[in-house]
Amino acid sequence: MAETQNNGECTEESCAGCAHADSCSSKKTDFREPANKYSQIKKVIGVVSGKGGVGKSLVTASLARLMRENGYKVGILDADITGPSIPKMYGIHTKASGTEENMIFPCTAKDATQVMSVNLLLPNESDPVIWRGPVIAGVVKQFWTDVMWGDLDYLFVDMPPGTGDVPLTVFQSLPVDGVVIVTSPQELVQMIVKKAYNMAQAMNIPVLGVVENYSYVKCPDCGKEIKIFGESHIEENASELGIPVLGKMPVDAELAKAVEDEKFYEVQNQYLDGEKIVSCFEGTDK
Repeated sequence: MAETQNNGECTEESCAGCAHADSCSSKKTDFREPANKYSQIKKVIGVVSGKGGVGKSLVTASLARLMRENGYKVGILDADITGPSIPKMYGIHTKASGTEENMIFPCTAKDATQVMSVNLLLPNESDPVIWRGPVIAGVVKQFWTDVMWGDLDYLFVDMPPGTGDVPLTVFQSLPVDGVVIVTSPQELVQMIVKKAYNMAQAMNIPVLGVVENYSYVKCPDCGKEIKIFGESHIEENASELGIPVLGKMPVDAELAKAVEDEKFYEVQNQYLDGEKIVSCFEGTDK
């Protein structure tokens, strides 16, 4: 049997690899970590995708910007450890500092958004993160337990794509109130969306809605919408899953420019349904 604590409950570490893990009556089933005393976070929203390359970080930053524009205090936990992009989008190149208690201060963007990312800890931003899954998952957990987030209304978690170690760690370790799924019009991606949806359902995490990226390109001359990835089926897919569509984003040169200029703190993403999003997020409960 797995080695137990004094209170008779197994730990996450002791259950790992145990042949009796599935049948052990003393196995601890809730691995959520409490926030530290320096963090008062009202709601945690995960942003997920079934595969990479669909613009998940762009949507994460856009959602954070939307809530900032509505007067909320927000933070972004960049859980995409091997492909962090949030700091550069916000023009943050300073290093995160710490305290004698081994706590970490997040960096603050020009719109007052609090940001924590592995890029803020590396000696050089371009250094590769060549770590195995359990190490990466442990770092993400530390971004929750060891970062002094302060008083936040919303903490957005930009998760890596797929349904592997890190999304599982986030769902198990953080008190996630709900997730937003990011997709694109391709049929293959639509199929993979269901995997992300089913994972959230299996972990008892509410799916708040879906955002479609790369919906179309608008011709700068005639204004015609060109569906470069084919016709969108997001409405049908969302209806099948019983979740709302929170926005359909085209390939927009202005959004791309804001990313390249590292000025995403100025963005107002008109393609997101702000009223619907605020209503969805405010309706989440711990």
